[in-house]
Amino acid sequence: MVMPTVLTDRFAPLDYPDFANNHVFLKKATKHGFYDHHDHHDRHDHHGQYGQHGVPAPGPSAKELIGDAFRDRVENIDHEYCDPGEEDTFFVADLGEVYRQHLRWKLNLPRVKPFYAVKCNGDPKLLEMLAALGTGFDCASKTEIETILRMGVDPSRIIYAQPCKTNSYVRYVANQGVRQMTFDNPDELRKIARLFPDAELYLRILTDDSSSLCRLSLKFGASLDSTDGLLALARELGLNVVGVSFHVGSGASDPQAFLKAVQDAHWVFQQAATHGYSLKTLDVGGGFCSDRTFEEMAGVLRNALDEYFPAHSGINLIAEPGRYYASAAFTLACNIIARRTIENVPGRGANNTSYMLYVNDGLYGNFSSIMFDHQHPVAKILRAGGRTLYDMPAANATAGNNGTEYSIWGPTCDGIDRITESIRFHTELDVGDWLYFEDMGAYTKCSATTFNGFSNEHEVVYVCSEPGARALLGWH
Repeated sequence: MVMPTVLTDRFAPLDYPDFANNHVFLKKATKHGFYDHHDHHDRHDHHGQYGQHGVPAPGPSAKELIGDAFRDRVENIDHEYCDPGEEDTFFVADLGEVYRQHLRWKLNLPRVKPFYAVKCNGDPKLLEMLAALGTGFDCASKTEIETILRMGVDPSRIIYAQPCKTNSYVRYVANQGVRQMTFDNPDELRKIARLFPDAELYLRILTDDSSSLCRLSLKFGASLDSTDGLLALARELGLNVVGVSFHVGSGASDPQAFLKAVQDAHWVFQQAATHGYSLKTLDVGGGFCSDRTFEEMAGVLRNALDEYFPAHSGINLIAEPGRYYASAAFTLACNIIARRTIENVPGRGANNTSYMLYVNDGLYGNFSSIMFDHQHPVAKILRAGGRTLYDMPAANATAGNNGTEYSIWGPTCDGIDRITESIRFHTELDVGDWLYFEDMGAYTKCSATTFNGFSNEHEVVYVCSEPGARALLGWH
């Protein structure tokens, strides 16, 4: 078996038939948050991945690996005597999920190079995985750019996709060799002409993002009525416009938004030619979700690109996915720190006792996605009554009016700090029990605060359900 080595800056195809099985790989649990699980069955050879005759041996699934990490972390906590911090909320991150999402991207959008949106989740191991996969990076600030450059990523793999840039940041990227950046107004063009005239510029155009979770068109994007004047000004200032960019909004739900945006971008490409520009790159932005809608969205975009920017045109295609890579890779565990009984609620019949559960994370922490990203995290039971229920039927909420009703609240003193208004479980939950929430990798930890003195730094336990990802990271 050939093990992949460090990737170059090229976006080379990743075809690893030897790594198709979900072989278990978790780095050992230490203060650094790694966890290692070894399967000592006789089916393994000395590499621990293959059985007799070189046939891949079936390994634990991603869910099993995550479950092992959860059990190792929570089952030995004595809530009566543990030290402060042992009960804190924490993540389990499966880097194998990031790897699978990358292969899924290449299958559906083979011509489009992803530039990961760092603002979505700046977790260091996530970024390391993406760098090893050869992606670029969409950065919106000096700190994000510094983070990526410190990883040894070439400046050519960074786009400063922020139409409104701080003067000193523009000088900084000029010194660091990060040349690609966006603009959408005359003042920004004059700023760039003064501070970084050699920049490679993308004209960001306005799109219809009315179907998106988070709309950006109110803040960014040049209308098609203004693009001709902007291109004329850029030419007058001697600036190098190399492409067009757009963003249909974070969490887009209407595939046709991509079609219309590609059509508009094609029109601006033609417009730029009348000003003497030969544009070479189209940036189709973000808006991609990791759920089942991705294939439909990607199909519409792919067909639009093939029609308006076919392969023989020589136009480079890039994108800025964020949640697509990060969301499903992170699962969050929270401890129930307090419970309040609500009895005799009018109109609820004879068995009308419900409970308010207070957990050690909330809207001011990793559940900031509820406010800022319009998400609806769903609680599941990780551990209750001395039993770990991860990925079992008993972990899930009940349907209708079955079971006991709970509301779930964060730990701060603010009344808006509510995670779940109403949810029902057959299992009775109490102080010391644990809940978990899946799909918590996008716009969660990145916008957590320290309100009320609660930490915004939480442990991440890393697992890896794909040997291909293991090889890329050099984990043995």
